[in-house]
Amino acid sequence: MQTLRNYQDTIAAIATPLGEGGISVIRICGNQSISILDSFFQGKKKISTAKTHTLHYGKFYSDQNELLDTVIISIFRKPHSYTGNDVVEISCHGGHYVAQKILNTLLSKDIRMADAGEFTLRAFINNKLDLVQAEAVADVVHAKNESAYRSSIDQLNGKLSVFVNSIRQQIIEICSIFELQLDFSQEGLELQNKNESIEKINSLVKTLEQVIATFTSGKLIKEGIKVAIIGKPNAGKSSLLNILLNEQRAIVSHISGTTRDTIEENLIIDGVLFRITDTAGLRNTPDEIEQQGIERAESAIRNSDVVILLIDASHKQDQSDFELSFRIKNLISNQTHLIYLFNKCDIANVRDPNIEANFSKNVFFISCKTKEGIEEFKKQLIQVALPNYDSLSSGMLINNLRHKNLLEKASIPLNNAIISLQSNISEDFIACDLREALDYLGEIIGIMTPEDILNNIFSNFCIGK
Repeated sequence: MQTLRNYQDTIAAIATPLGEGGISVIRICGNQSISILDSFFQGKKKISTAKTHTLHYGKFYSDQNELLDTVIISIFRKPHSYTGNDVVEISCHGGHYVAQKILNTLLSKDIRMADAGEFTLRAFINNKLDLVQAEAVADVVHAKNESAYRSSIDQLNGKLSVFVNSIRQQIIEICSIFELQLDFSQEGLELQNKNESIEKINSLVKTLEQVIATFTSGKLIKEGIKVAIIGKPNAGKSSLLNILLNEQRAIVSHISGTTRDTIEENLIIDGVLFRITDTAGLRNTPDEIEQQGIERAESAIRNSDVVILLIDASHKQDQSDFELSFRIKNLISNQTHLIYLFNKCDIANVRDPNIEANFSKNVFFISCKTKEGIEEFKKQLIQVALPNYDSLSSGMLINNLRHKNLLEKASIPLNNAIISLQSNISEDFIACDLREALDYLGEIIGIMTPEDILNNIFSNFCIGK
């Protein structure tokens, strides 16, 4: 990543994915991006004289006057562009070779290759986007499901930015009163009741804590919920995976130990991405290959957000079922949800009335053969993994660790300010705590963000974005 001092350079990059397609787009940004095209483009008029937000059809030549392609040039003059600088987009025929030829021709002049995320970085520098919105651009590009996409669009449209600015404004108003009160300290005037100040700051802290608490759900929605299907051999794990995916992804056999390795697939339920892992049956076995499969199954358990323990309901549960449950509980973290899913209910003679009591909560019944209970189980899977899923879309949701950490840091000096007020400490220290909270909140939206952090954020973008 280039330093911010180089943002006046003219840059270029291919903005579309590599490979064959209908079109490829080469994006240019900077003071020379429009005028330099007169050296390569032949159309009805010179590009340097073209108005903003216009399209121009013509031929693009190399600096050796070799015809490279027929193209369409899109002109976006500053400040009315994505970046706030002059921007040109060259649409050529799809294919990596022709796009690279055009890019190389541009780079032979006073244009350099854009760094990852540099177009969006310039939009941030030119106040076209704040930092939260800039990060949301990358999240929209990488969204893998409807829920992640919607969350990213909310951030891009400024939902979190509005929230942060609102909290900052409230802190500024409180801080201003304390700083004003310092000027009248010798007169003994109290411009704001101490208990009222404590109540206001405490309300802000609770609001921040509520938003911080959404991070776990936000992260799951953004990255996908990791689910491991666990059970004894022949419990129906592979059959369950095939039914959930609606395809014959895993081999199903009456022979125990068919699955020797983990099988991972993505499943979207009501817009939420689940990353499902089918595993080898858990049992004691002398087979070295099957043992490796069991070790991988245990690794999947440790790394999952949800573990489905699939149990054969056609047999009465015995001590081995409880031992397997205990084994899994020792492998999972406190944040992992454990589901007890009883399969083969279509051939179960009598449903054990004590199952729910014996296996605690999250007990469900299905039949992989008749598909009884499958659709209801899918709905319950979302509720178990995301207990507040129905209310998440309407409220504030964060999915970025940087945002979470800074909100937590902002809460600390706010709590310190409350303690100072309760201890009758000077307004100087209270104002200092409040200003520290303002700095952390400002860092979220880019008001007080160091250059090295900016470079780290934008280096994770695609080149050309």
